[in-house]
Amino acid sequence: MSGETIQSLAHLKEQFQKLPGIGPRSAERLAFHVLREPREYAAQLARAIIDVKDKVIHCTTCYNLTERDPCPICSNHNRDQGEIWVVEQPNDVMTLESSGLIHGVYHVLMGHLAPLEGVEPENLTLDALVDRVRAGGVREVVLALNPTLDGDGTALHIQSLLGELDVTITRPARGLAVGSQIEYATAGMLESAIRGRAPM
Repeated sequence: MSGETIQSLAHLKEQFQKLPGIGPRSAERLAFHVLREPREYAAQLARAIIDVKDKVIHCTTCYNLTERDPCPICSNHNRDQGEIWVVEQPNDVMTLESSGLIHGVYHVLMGHLAPLEGVEPENLTLDALVDRVRAGGVREVVLALNPTLDGDGTALHIQSLLGELDVTITRPARGLAVGSQIEYATAGMLESAIRGRAPM
């Protein structure tokens, strides 16, 4: 019996191993953790996963994750609708919001330009961004993209798209180290970058 494969446990390990950053040993620990917990814990975990898949959508204005459309940020009349912070992913919105320094709204590109990986302008929400600016009322577009080669290339492309429109285009100051990612920035780095943003 010592060599018996418990199919349900093996299947759970396989599913955990599909998660990013989870190797075989971590997947095994997670599977045994779920096995040790009461059945209600497993039911709550399963419900939370299904709820995320069923309830979370993209805001049709900014493309951030939300459970209602438009999202709470876009529909908040106390936010500065004339200041749009352009980010790569929804988790960047969460990071910038945690700083407490952003009073504008957001636009999530859902990635960055990476031609070698097949990510072209039409794969991002660039047209929607241009439409938002063209509709009027936007004073400043802050390109809060990751300070990487791909992020810089995407910023330059956006600058060319918005170049003829009456809007100021800025980028956060380089309090963010070149090659870093916004989601891993410290509060101090974010504050320096946000307060020190400059025209492109």
